[in-house]
Amino acid sequence: MKKEIAINYIETHNLIGIKAGLNRETFLDIWMIVVNDRIFARSWGLAEKSWYNSFLQDSKGQIKCGENIFNIKAIVPIDKNNLTSAINNAYLTKYNTDHNIKYAKGIIKAKHIEKTLEFIIKE
Repeated sequence: MKKEIAINYIETHNLIGIKAGLNRETFLDIWMIVVNDRIFARSWGLAEKSWYNSFLQDSKGQIKCGENIFNIKAIVPIDKNNLTSAINNAYLTKYNTDHNIKYAKGIIKAKHIEKTLEFIIKE
């Protein structure tokens, strides 16, 4: 049930709050997409102190979908290479508005593909 609520929200909203690790106080709004009922995001900023690198150190965190907050586990998907095309298409489809399209075209480049994570909702 939690997963369905999160997926519905992510499919219908452009910015989703994320908190990497359990020590962060605030949520950061990022782009997320859904492919095959699985939730993914790619890091735009490639900084050392990013949400992506925080998750690599500690896979626990939360996402905020409206008023709902879900505990998650972040993983590097083992089938990332097989999903890359579908994830790229999901980004280009969801974020195809005038001001977002240049970023959507950017986030499907190799340096961002390498920074793909999947978020597993803890039921």
